[in-house]
Amino acid sequence: MNMHLVKHAARRAASSLGRKAPCEAAGSSQRPAGTKRFGTVEASVKTGAPARMREKSLTMATLNPQVKAVEYAVRGPIVIKAGDIERRLQQGEKLSFTDVIKANIGDAHAMGQQPITFLRQVVALCCFPELLSSPVFPDDAKQRAQHILQDCGGQSIGSYSASQGLPCVRRDVADYITHRDQGVPSDWNNIYLTTGASDGIMSILKLIVSGQGPSRTGVMIPIPQYPLYSAAISELDAVHINYYLDEDNCWALDIEELQRAYLAAKQQCHPRVLCIINPGNPTGQVQSKKCIEEVLHFAYEENLFVMADEVYQDNVYSPDCQFHSFKKVLYEMGPEYFNSVELVSFHSTSKGYTGECGFRGGYMEVLNMDPQVEAQLVKLLSVRLCPPVPGQAAMDVIVNPPKEHEPSYAQFTKEKSSVLDVLAHKAKLTEQFLNSVPGIKCNPVQGAMYAFPQIFIPPRAIQEAQSLSMAPDMLYCLRLLEETGICVVPGSGFGQREGTFHFRMTILPSPEKLQVLLEQLKGFHLRFLEEYSQEEPQISRASVQPD
Repeated sequence: MNMHLVKHAARRAASSLGRKAPCEAAGSSQRPAGTKRFGTVEASVKTGAPARMREKSLTMATLNPQVKAVEYAVRGPIVIKAGDIERRLQQGEKLSFTDVIKANIGDAHAMGQQPITFLRQVVALCCFPELLSSPVFPDDAKQRAQHILQDCGGQSIGSYSASQGLPCVRRDVADYITHRDQGVPSDWNNIYLTTGASDGIMSILKLIVSGQGPSRTGVMIPIPQYPLYSAAISELDAVHINYYLDEDNCWALDIEELQRAYLAAKQQCHPRVLCIINPGNPTGQVQSKKCIEEVLHFAYEENLFVMADEVYQDNVYSPDCQFHSFKKVLYEMGPEYFNSVELVSFHSTSKGYTGECGFRGGYMEVLNMDPQVEAQLVKLLSVRLCPPVPGQAAMDVIVNPPKEHEPSYAQFTKEKSSVLDVLAHKAKLTEQFLNSVPGIKCNPVQGAMYAFPQIFIPPRAIQEAQSLSMAPDMLYCLRLLEETGICVVPGSGFGQREGTFHFRMTILPSPEKLQVLLEQLKGFHLRFLEEYSQEEPQISRASVQPD
């Protein structure tokens, strides 16, 4: 062995034995002048002259401007204020009301709706398979759970699924769509499971938005609209193209208004997408088959990509209305349309009769997408790995409920009918009550979970709101919250015609609580009118006159 190397190694070993541990060496006089090694505790303590504070890397000045442009009224300032009031009540503060009624969001279970037993049984069995041997659970629930678990890695719902979702669930979704649309075929390869409908909507918009300046993608959205759309368009830096629903005709979609919005937008962007919400949110209308045909013909003529938000397809209450899927109507228009119009439709576990918002389950069906683009969609979805698998299981129960010959059928049918019957009763109650209040006008709540009444706001209140740099209906809703504890969302958060004012409220509270809410709302509204009105308001097309 080279003796020189041995001696060198020995010297290094001796040096290391004599060296102090790092924690002992901190502050050692043996260190070069002007240097200091900090221990964990010492590092957080300033020594000597105060040093300049390190600037933040992420500030409002460096924040992505598209994030700053995002607004989401459903969980906006009103809801934040409601949370503050709730905390004050919990801390014992005495107010003129004892609790906050959150009528701002379509969260059925938070409003007291009970879960559908069969759905929870299947998900529970998937989460804890040891229960499969329990006699407490019915055989059809066990069969559904085993059906799902067999497609899971390691037969565990805790494993990742494919990015598009579990194959068995996608097949069940395709079968459900075929049955719903009375035989119109659905290919399970066109089904993508999503994290609620919102995830699917955002993914499709990410694919479509491109270009700069006049070539920037324009997205046509209904006004009023669900704020997810405006928020997503802002985040992606696309162009909003607003088309107005016809409030005087029960929020119908007018084809001439679509054409007006499209032609006006072509001057500044490239309109490429048409978004429809049916049944409507926040407006509660159910579009007719004729209307859907006209919309699809328009999309065909202008080569628009159609996004059909159909998450409320089970929530139709008016006996004169029926849900028509965009896909079925497109099929019935003939092969020229069905084989060419690009259409994506969305559904979710969060609405309908289950109201399972927290599972974040959903799906989208993609039609006529370019195969190379669809490969890019799969790539995009793979980045987020997969939707929550318990949510996929919940979605499977919705599309594959108990059959008539199965043991859970009777209870399932009873629970489903009960939920939908109560919602229909509350939809009618809300419409009739609001129309009895001077200065409020409400269209029929044909479907979905919301009323979107127009409210008269006196000129003096409008002036006060303007002085506070606030939308008039925001002032109205803030005052309503502060004086009654009722939390609703101002119509300005959804979009509305100039000179009109609205608010959105859910019909989800129990019938008893809903009646209390409506009575308190009436009292507040009359006080508000009295406070701000010096004379009877004049009739105008843009405002509602108190009776």
